[in-house]
Amino acid sequence: MTTIAPSAPSAPTALPAMRRDLLPLLLVPALMLLMLPLVGSLPTWVTLTVAGLAMGMMIFIMASGLTLVFGLMDVLNFGHGAFVAVGAYAATMVLLPMRWALEADSLLLNLGVLGLAMLVAMIVTALLGWAFERIIIMPVYGQHLKQILITMGGMIVAEQLINVIWGADQIPLPLPSTLRGAIVIGDAAIEKYRLVAVVVGLLVFAVMFMVLNRTKIGLLIRAGVENREMVEALGYRVRRLFVAVFAAGSALAGLGGVMWGLYKETLSASMGSEVMVMVFIVIIIGGLGSVGGCFIGALLMALVANYAGFLAPKLALVSNIGLMIAVLLWRPAGLYSATRR
Repeated sequence: MTTIAPSAPSAPTALPAMRRDLLPLLLVPALMLLMLPLVGSLPTWVTLTVAGLAMGMMIFIMASGLTLVFGLMDVLNFGHGAFVAVGAYAATMVLLPMRWALEADSLLLNLGVLGLAMLVAMIVTALLGWAFERIIIMPVYGQHLKQILITMGGMIVAEQLINVIWGADQIPLPLPSTLRGAIVIGDAAIEKYRLVAVVVGLLVFAVMFMVLNRTKIGLLIRAGVENREMVEALGYRVRRLFVAVFAAGSALAGLGGVMWGLYKETLSASMGSEVMVMVFIVIIIGGLGSVGGCFIGALLMALVANYAGFLAPKLALVSNIGLMIAVLLWRPAGLYSATRR
């Protein structure tokens, strides 16, 4: 009798390596290098570049929460600017009573007060975002037209409430004494506050990257962006993620509002609606639902605006739209689209 030896189990087939799309990452350094010979002066180029990076970081902080909200929740929140304005005004509850500390010639004391104001702004806007999602957003899930109308109405109401609580007059918001002026390196002048904005923006991006890519909650958020039904089938409640992400996005908008208010050194109730055009352009350029794309898009938009303002002032006003058109002609879904709708 012939015995047939059992065949050895075949080796598992290796999964194909995921291709990394690195081309969008090269856009920012390529733009910076391309502008150097056009600007002509190295000190001027350094000043313009750092200013653009700082502005881009502030726009990224305001836009990152919105792109997450749309990516996970499929919510077109046109009232996102309300959280920007409320965050800036909430910070005045710390900055104005402690103006004596901001005037002190102590960097540590100035940064401590500024950090406390940012924390208060984030807490207030996170709570406001939770209430906004429960009362206004929840009844209109899946209804985009109603979302646009009701969230725009919410922003108008929020602006009027700001006028009622803090008054209709603009509130001056001077920088802390140690963050005024500029650092001169050779012939290049770099404003101190812009350096702070760059550091804060990088920290926010690093924290978001670590949370989304190195934690279980981040895994669930990214999985919810890709396939909500699958995550719910595994027993996780995506609804709870909705509330947490919306509150976190609102807190980031509040933080961005504080940074933007100090950048402008004045506050007005309409400041949130004024930045919404930039915010939506950034999330469209970056790709709906992509934090990395939002980061690159914000830097690109701010740098293009700064360079255009120097080289061709008449084109500066349309530079953002031109950039968006160019990116969408190249990649209709944005630089890194995370949605599958």
